Amino acid sequence: MIQKDGRRLRVGVLGAGPIAQFAHLESCAKARNADLYAICDAAPDLLARMAAFYAPERTFTDYDAMLADPAVEAVVVATSDAWHVPAAIAALEAGKAVLCEKPLGTAVEEVEALRDVVRRTGRVLQVGHMKRFDPGLEAARAFIDGEMGQRLALKAWYCDSTHRYTMTDAVQPLPVSSAAQKKPAGNPKADLRRYFMLAHGSHLVDTARFLCGDITEVRARHSERFGAQCWFVETGFADGTLGHLDLTVAVRMDWFEGFQLYGEHGSILAKTYNPWYYKSSDVEIFHEANATTRRVLGADGHFFRRQLEGFAACVLDGVPQRGADVEDGLASVKAMAAIAESARSGRAVAVADMTGAV
Repeated sequence: MIQKDGRRLRVGVLGAGPIAQFAHLESCAKARNADLYAICDAAPDLLARMAAFYAPERTFTDYDAMLADPAVEAVVVATSDAWHVPAAIAALEAGKAVLCEKPLGTAVEEVEALRDVVRRTGRVLQVGHMKRFDPGLEAARAFIDGEMGQRLALKAWYCDSTHRYTMTDAVQPLPVSSAAQKKPAGNPKADLRRYFMLAHGSHLVDTARFLCGDITEVRARHSERFGAQCWFVETGFADGTLGHLDLTVAVRMDWFEGFQLYGEHGSILAKTYNPWYYKSSDVEIFHEANATTRRVLGADGHFFRRQLEGFAACVLDGVPQRGADVEDGLASVKAMAAIAESARSGRAVAVADMTGAV
């Protein structure tokens, strides 16, 4: 039974496409401290079908009209990547808090412009790196902060599977589409190398930063064979931790995602599942002091709902932001741009120096 708080954040969701249908609309319905107040989409038929199911207070086909509604306190930007920054800026300028899908943007300069608006308006902006709300990863982070001591090295991997849609189609509802849906100019998947980095690399980079802090330098190699693409990335972290990231799309096996982290007073081994299973990562934390391993169940694996609740708590109650903020989003885009540049040039690249598109 869903228990709702007395005071709840009134959320407007921009975009009624697959990511909204699979994640954000349901999260608004289930969140204890947020409500789905409005849905906005340019396709009237799609909007009507989502409204019939989720019953928001209001619907809009015009984004400016939704932003002009004083009852809307926050906006979830669930659009194509190309529209993340302009949609987020418009919401911030209208006085709304923003939860924006990842990646925050597709080029360093546009995210820097967004960062400037966040600073000027003082509004909350959170990036949809929902893995930060995986209870297993939260337990790992707590051990890192409280008991691990110095970090030595991180190995992390994100390997999509050729069988992912066979598996996810069995557990997800059939997405509703419309011929009137608004689409960005061009085909984002025309350049798969860039598309995979933005869609999947953003998760891998943010998880590495969540565990080990700022990435300062990368040296990447890229290979493409039989339709699969692989990046091996050596990373340097600000605290001296060494890292190795493996992004492969797609492996001829089951979904393969996780990490190993070696520290002064213990180590962590994690297996992460396809997010649409809503299953927390299996995380084993080894304590050197007593030579024991602890494993957290993490029964509540609805990362999307949990990230919305964390966002709402920050906006309504001033609770410190638990999710990725605009600086995290910018750092992720810079790191992905650096990986792309290093793979092209064959040299090590400083993340702080990056400009341009991913």
